[in-house]
Formats: sequence, structure tokens, C-alpha cells
Amino acid sequence: MFYMTDTYLTINGVATATVTEKRSKFIAFAHPVVSANEVKEIVQRYRKEYYDARHVCWAYVLGFEREEFRSNDDGEPSGTAGKPILGQINSNGLTGILIVVIRYFGGVKLGTSGLIMAYKAAAAAVVEEARVVERTVDEVITIHFPYISMNSVMRAVKDMNPEIISQTFEMECDMTLCIRKGEVERLKTALADIDNLSFC
Repeated sequence: MFYMTDTYLTINGVATATVTEKRSKFIAFAHPVVSANEVKEIVQRYRKEYYDARHVCWAYVLGFEREEFRSNDDGEPSGTAGKPILGQINSNGLTGILIVVIRYFGGVKLGTSGLIMAYKAAAAAVVEEARVVERTVDEVITIHFPYISMNSVMRAVKDMNPEIISQTFEMECDMTLCIRKGEVERLKTALADIDNLSFC
């Protein structure tokens, strides 16, 4: 799947979906997450809430380059739960997401392939319910310049339209900007000819 180096896909808010397979009930939840600690807290919360469920399986992907990921079968045969959940996250190109699938056993064994298909279906259903959004990878930069250069700086900044986080205007000025990663070099080039300007 193609995506720009400074954008990524994630979900905006919690979603839920339920799938039933041969009387086994699979309740899926998708959460936007930013850290492994947050994942741990959410999984523990579901374990407490659904204490009577047979399995609480999950998978997550973190980082805009999707470099941090993990999955857990929670007692299901190896590779039959966490891996298919993770597979759905990957096939949709998502990151910053945790999917938890809670299984209530219905009395009929599904077998390895049946489990894989059921967990995959539950994860696919919850992704379908979730609101997928595209976000930009942003960088924060601070520029330092003399007051006399103010007009030139403001002109360059206005052209690029970054978010101004803070600014101090005295004899020596500071401005902290949040800008899309792919635009950083263009902003630096636009500011390069301004006398006595430096990046902090």
C-alpha cells in the first residue's frame, strides 16, 4: 500500500462490532492508542469487564512508520487469534490502533482454520465500524531572529501556514512552529536568506 512519508492512517475514536460463529460470540473493540502502556491498561480493563469470557485476544500497531507491533492469542492455539487481528490492521494500513477481540465459547469447537476466520472477521468488522482518518506527521521547530527581520519572517511563515505554537517579540524574537514534516525543508529554504536567523 502506498502512503506519503509524512502521513498515516489511524482511527478517530472507539468502535465496536460483534460476530457470531457456531454459537461462539466474538466482541471486537478498536481503540486509538499512542503507547504500549495505554494498550496494557485498555486490555486489563477488558479482562476485568469481561472476566467470564474464555479469551481476550488483541493486537496493536504504533508509530507513524508502523514499526512497533504486537499480538496475543490469550490461550487460543498459536497464531489463530492475535495474528489474524494484526493482519486486518496491516491490510488496512493502520497505525496508532489496538483491536481487542473477546470470545465467549459457544460449545462448538471451530478448529484452527475456523478460529482464524472468526478472529479475522471480527477484526475486519470493527475496522469497518471505525472512522479511519489520515493524519500528518508534524515537526516542531523554533526560530530565533532580530526584531528588524520580523516582516520577512512573517511573510515566509504566512506562505507556509504552519501552526504557531508560541511567539516572543522583543529586540530578539523567538517563534515556535508546528509544521508538516514534508514541508520543513521548504520552510527552512524560505527563511534561509533572512539575516541573523537561526533554528533552535
